[in-house]
Parts: sequence; structure tokens; C-alpha cells
Amino acid sequence: MTVRIGGGQGFYGDGHAPVADLLAEGVDYLVLEALAELTLAILQKDRQRDESLGYARDLPLYVAESIGEILAGRTRVVTNAGGINPLAAGRAVVEGLRAHGIAGVKVATVVGDDIRPRAAELGLPDDTLFANAYLGARPIVEALDRGAQIVICGRVADASLFLAPLVHEFGWAADDWDRLAAGVCGGHLLECSGQVAGGNYSGAWWENPDPFHPAFPVGEFEADGTFVVTKPAASGGMVTFDTVREQLLYEVHDPRAYLNPDVVADFTSLRLDDLGGDRVRVSGVRGAPAPETYKALVCRPAGWSGEVAATYGWPDAEAKARAAVRFLRARAEAIGMAAEEWHEEYFGASGFGGPTVPAPPDGWEPPEVTARLAWRCATAEEAGRLAREVGVLGLSGPPMVAGTGRTRGGRPSQLLALDALAVPRELVDAQVVVDQVVV
Repeated sequence: MTVRIGGGQGFYGDGHAPVADLLAEGVDYLVLEALAELTLAILQKDRQRDESLGYARDLPLYVAESIGEILAGRTRVVTNAGGINPLAAGRAVVEGLRAHGIAGVKVATVVGDDIRPRAAELGLPDDTLFANAYLGARPIVEALDRGAQIVICGRVADASLFLAPLVHEFGWAADDWDRLAAGVCGGHLLECSGQVAGGNYSGAWWENPDPFHPAFPVGEFEADGTFVVTKPAASGGMVTFDTVREQLLYEVHDPRAYLNPDVVADFTSLRLDDLGGDRVRVSGVRGAPAPETYKALVCRPAGWSGEVAATYGWPDAEAKARAAVRFLRARAEAIGMAAEEWHEEYFGASGFGGPTVPAPPDGWEPPEVTARLAWRCATAEEAGRLAREVGVLGLSGPPMVAGTGRTRGGRPSQLLALDALAVPRELVDAQVVVDQVVV
């Protein structure tokens, strides 16, 4: 038996059009990986505005795209789009299905990753806004074993979303470390949607045969843990030895010990075989026992930010941009603005690389440079004070300026601090619950 899993989402806001190709190709599971640490902070701001939010609001688009295959029994959906409010996400999906007269769909919601109820035991700060542990595959497997067709989770580790269907289908044991590691490796390769299939590729990206028709990946998994990474034949993109190995090392600290709630995977043990025709086979993945703790993410308020962006043209573009920033910082000092932190960037000169950018050759000047100045203050009112000082640059600052002004319409933005924490597995597992509803 071969289990085919489609990587249908790589982040909140990812395109959903390529999902149609996955469904047309035929996948047993459509996995939607919606979360990143930044995403959780975005969802927290949503929940602060409206307590019924806190989940990825593009989830209904994916459910609508796949509902025909779900009803036909050909595809099940697994996602962590529940974010920091999986119950609300589950309600939104159920209500959406009922509103369209769709019945008979089993929707499961996994809760328990929120560790704020354990704040005293874990020593969480009093001003904690959210605190969530990265769960593994176990509760998703439970939901699938109970017949769920749509499984909505909160903060489940990315690769575990893909591992769960494999454990459910193949019956892999909880200590079958090599096969679990293979599933995690497959999940890691598929979790970033189009990235393993030629998107965001740092090699010969121009060789993509159809860049206007993005490809999302398919993993074809066998019971022994071997699998093939491929893509829908009708899509663009490309799956090669190089695109797969690039994704393999993406966001990996130690490839010999990739930590996951279900297993520690050794990515240096595996073998990649390019079979041609957009098919790369992965075999030989080795694993070790899972970590004794879960990773958790704790979010606290961190003040308010303001920022200014101004673009200057040749000649002397960088010198003008730096002069503008010096002027603004001088004005901040003159008006007594209490900035706790400053940050400068010069796009066109060193915006992405900072001090690592090599010195330009003698006589060379960038055609234009955009200065970005950002600052952090304790309150929104304090962060907004410098905005009133920006306009003078238009006619009294360096020449040839464009785009002077505050970003975000002049409104300060709340900053959130994210810190990692190791928490005992047993403390989290005791509160994990799978809630299932039949629409």
C-alpha cells in the first residue's frame, strides 16, 4: 500500500490555487501547515481585537477547495490552522459546512497545547499573552483512528502533521524510531508547499519550466519508511536532487539530530536518488528516541514600534539616506522621545546583509537607496511622537527624496516578544483532548 500526502500549504496566506492540482492528481491526505512563530504573534493580535479569532482565517478556502474529495472519501485534511484558538477554527469550519447544507463530515479538533493553565507550575510570566507547546502526531492519529475526515489542531510540530497519517495507515509503533524518523523527514520536505518543488530555489531557478503555474509537492510513502517526493504532472515547478536537498536543510540546526516531539531524526543517514521525471526517492532515514520535553513558545508584550522609510536617488543616494536618518534621530533626542531601541537599514546598499555586505568598487554608487529607521518605545503614544517630525525632510532634507513618511498609515505597532521553553511531556499530554463533531 502506498499513502499519498499532498503538501497543500506552507504558511498562513499561502496560495491555495495549487491545491486543485494536488486533488486532481489524487492524494489520500491534504496537509495544511499554516503556522510559524511569527504567525502565532499575528494570530494573537487578531484575538486581542476579537476573542473569537486567533486561527488562520484562510482555512475555509482550503476546506471549500477540498470538500468534494472529502465527501467522496478520497481525501482527508489535517491542519494546524487552529493556531492559538483551535476550538474557534473548528466551529468556523463546522458552521461553514452546515451553512452550505453539507452533512456527514467528521470534524475533529485537537486542544491542549495551551499551557497557560499550568502557568504556576511552569513559572510563566504574569503578562503572558499565549503559551503553547509543540504537540506531536499522537492526538492526530487518535482523531484519524476515530474516523475524522478533517482534523484541526493548534500548535502541532510541522512535520508531525504529515507523520500522523502514516502512523494511522501503517500502524507504526511509538518506538519504531527509524520509520517515525522517515515520516518526519517526509513531513519536513513537504511542509513548505512549493519550496521543495522548485519554489524559492537558490540554484538554477530560471529552469522552472512554468513559473506561472506553481507546484505543490506530493509524498508517496511506503510501509517500510521509504518515500518518493514528486509533484502533479500538470503543474509547473520541478522536483530534483537539488531542490530536495535544499529543503532538507531548511531551518535545520543539527542535521544529525533533528528534534521533533515524536522522534529525533538523523538527516545525515538518508540517501536521495533522483529517479528523473520530477521524482526523488528518499531511503535509509535513521531515528532515535524522542526528546523528554516538548518545546513551547511563550509570548509577552514588548512595547510599541514606529518606523519611517525614505528613498533617495543618485547621486550620493546612500549618503543622503544616512543623513536623513541622522536628522530623525537628532529630532527624537531634541523632543525627548524615550526610545528603548533603534534599528537602521539601507536597502540598495546593505539592507539585507548589513555589515556583511562587501565594500563596493571605487567610484560605484547605488542608483537609489531606501532608508528604514525603526524604534521601540514603552507606549504607543511615545512611539508615535517622531511621526510628526518626518515631513520636514520633504523640502528641508537631502534632495531627491520619495516615499517619506510613516509606514502603516502613521500608526505605531504593538511588539510581542517570543521565548522558547522546554516543558515536561507528561504535564502537557495530560491535558490534550480530541473533540469530534459530525456535521
